[in-house]
Amino acid sequence: MKPLQKKDFGKTSKGAQATLYILENEAGMQISVSDFGATLTSVLVPDKDNNPVEVTLGYDDAAGYEAGLGNAFGASVGRNANRIGGAVIEINGTEYHLTKNDGENNLHSGLDFYHGRMWKVADADDTHVTFEMDSPDGDQGYPGALVMKVTYSLDEENTLMIHYEAEPDQDTIINMTNHSYFNLNGHKSGDVLNHTLWLNADAFTPADAASIPTGEIRSVEGTPMDFRTDKTIGKDIEADYEPLVFGNGYDHNWVLKNEGEFDKVAEVAGDESGVHMSVLTDLPGVQIYTANFLDGEKGRDGAVYEMRDAICLETQYYPDAIHHENFPGPICKKGEKYDTRTAYRFRVK
Repeated sequence: MKPLQKKDFGKTSKGAQATLYILENEAGMQISVSDFGATLTSVLVPDKDNNPVEVTLGYDDAAGYEAGLGNAFGASVGRNANRIGGAVIEINGTEYHLTKNDGENNLHSGLDFYHGRMWKVADADDTHVTFEMDSPDGDQGYPGALVMKVTYSLDEENTLMIHYEAEPDQDTIINMTNHSYFNLNGHKSGDVLNHTLWLNADAFTPADAASIPTGEIRSVEGTPMDFRTDKTIGKDIEADYEPLVFGNGYDHNWVLKNEGEFDKVAEVAGDESGVHMSVLTDLPGVQIYTANFLDGEKGRDGAVYEMRDAICLETQYYPDAIHHENFPGPICKKGEKYDTRTAYRFRVK
């Protein structure tokens, strides 16, 4: 591994100085992360011609990320990623009311985003950076105080690992994810409709028009949601299929077959770059989102990002799991360790 680099990443609207931390391996892969939002700001990987390609959408500095919080580029999303129906939860008989920031529902824990805050660097060396943040009792409406830790690491096998850790002092929901937008042909290369996608999932969780799961776990067999063999993202994305119409494309949770074990659950391949990305996780679900609502978003290096210019693979507990007994439970008990890993591994083929 090459030495850890640090760079000025500009200031937030409140005058806080943000820093960029850059990890690089001998194979030429480089990742950048910032203490503003514990955000993954950049992933550079060599393509089939050994030229570095930026495979994530992003902004030039902390001010850009602050202005674009709603897009959540590269974000550490918490305390609970994705949606909660009615913006209300009940834990141990007590109701907790959350922010309604997605119609009548709660999305990515409301508007006081984890990824809009300054985090502390708890530990850093040439292989990893650990960010931590105090999240008090009542933060975003959730019970229980905790210290959330997010560790980004890079190895010589071109694996970017994200490790989440916390230990609440009350029973609470914890469901962290990373919300990076990937375009394996390069962040300025246009849509990802010719990328191929494979998912180790036999089922998905259909949702209503507001993207709240109905509780059904539906087989992908015979539907546009079947990615059990490699298929281009664009092949069925415009199909007249209710979930796709509701989501304006893919914006759904798939039920993974990893059974709680850290295992490969997805692979995406860029058709022009030859870059392949495997996704590994111990979590039970993954939200596939095809950037259906990007519209002229100004990004880094003068890029303008449009609808379907990226794919997000957000590993997670299922959306609205607190309201569906048949979904894996998102509750972390008092004194229990929340400890989960997701990795993105890159290769050229």
